[in-house]
Amino acid sequence: MVEWITSDAPVPYAYAVEQMETRASAIASGDADEAVWLLEHPALYTAGTSAKPADLKDPDRFPVHQTRRGGQYTYHGPGQRVAYVMLDLNTRGRDVRAYVQKLETWVIATLDEFNVKGQIRDGRIGVWVTRPEKAPLPDGSPREDKIAAIGVRLRKWVAFHGVSINVEPDLSHFDGIVPCGIEGHGVTSLVDLGLPVTLADVDVALKRRFDGVFAG
Repeated sequence: MVEWITSDAPVPYAYAVEQMETRASAIASGDADEAVWLLEHPALYTAGTSAKPADLKDPDRFPVHQTRRGGQYTYHGPGQRVAYVMLDLNTRGRDVRAYVQKLETWVIATLDEFNVKGQIRDGRIGVWVTRPEKAPLPDGSPREDKIAAIGVRLRKWVAFHGVSINVEPDLSHFDGIVPCGIEGHGVTSLVDLGLPVTLADVDVALKRRFDGVFAG
């Protein structure tokens, strides 16, 4: 059984990590159900275990949180739906790569609810959308913008952290970092793509598509 939790007010990052760690330990010991926690954070940057100092271009713009999830720098803030996924891989298969692929599949399926084609790219973490209406890159390749980030951490084979989908964040807030260490491409959101989508709409889609990816 997976418990769904939704926080209406922005959740401080340090508090969220503390709560995830507590819940992951309880799941590992059999004292709590798996959970998906849907929330927003106040504007902040997080530095994953692979973060490079040079990728933090504006360190004074927002608080910067060091975190032990995988990945590099990411931005979180209002208008972005964060889904912290706390699942027991002891019972779902101890395969981190397969688990990350399921998170990617879940995000892509969620975006499909809004007729947005999310794609995965080798060497680029997260979910991307092509932007043929924008000028191509200097090498002639199509412009692609990132719409969702993924980062996970394990404790006793219980996964936590998860995904973030850009619904209607202030995209200029990404300017203070090199998102996930990837330069040359941009960042987009559902509203930036011209879709009048709300966080509540995305929550419905995330819940509707979850079992089809993670059941069993």
